[in-house]
Amino acid sequence: MSNTIQIIPFSRLIIAFLPVVVVIGISYKWALNFKGALYAVFRMLVQLLLIGYFLNYIFDARDSFIVCLVLTVMLFSASWISLGAVTDKLPKLNNNRLHNKRVLYLRALLSILIGGGVTLMLVIKGVLNISPFFSPRYIIPIAGMIFANSMNSVSLAAERFFSASISGARYERARDEAFNASLIPITNSLFAVGLVSIPGMMTGQILSGVSPVIAAKYQIMVMCMIYGASGISSACFIRFMRLLCYPAQ
Repeated sequence: MSNTIQIIPFSRLIIAFLPVVVVIGISYKWALNFKGALYAVFRMLVQLLLIGYFLNYIFDARDSFIVCLVLTVMLFSASWISLGAVTDKLPKLNNNRLHNKRVLYLRALLSILIGGGVTLMLVIKGVLNISPFFSPRYIIPIAGMIFANSMNSVSLAAERFFSASISGARYERARDEAFNASLIPITNSLFAVGLVSIPGMMTGQILSGVSPVIAAKYQIMVMCMIYGASGISSACFIRFMRLLCYPAQ
């Protein structure tokens, strides 16, 4: 197979925005929040262009300190974003310690660090055997996938756990509901992958000329690491929350 990938000039990239313009036009016609859609598309464009040029610099630098700094920013950001869906529930919890966002943030951070960090090192050193282990071309994209999915898992677990706690459910029920809810997106992905969809990493590799069998192996690795990191992170967070929400159980 060819090992070259089709280069997309900006003049042709604009064509990809035509369906976006149609959707925004529909939102405007129906008096919906088309400004929000415009802002979202604009942010996507700016952020991806910036990260593209930024990663070029990181890949060329191959500096372990810069790579660790990027991973730290990703980890702290993921931990902060993961709690966005539960802030409105905190006043309803009969626990003064939970009203302190710093308490929750530290537990979310530790949960994602355990689930995502351990999985990341296992993949980098055990599966891919990257040398040096901080090779930015591998570790940053893989860490992004792991931390993002761990973030979503913790967010879903926190929302369901606090909802169950507010309703008076016992810890075991709240734990089970929260853990199951946190794994719904990735579990659906496991069922759909290869049957309904060809995921992004596999698609990208195939488009770049990589054998579909090799691409499938990479995607299997990705699905396993995402499922594992998501489950471990949400389980850790639920366990940490038991000590605060259910100290007597």
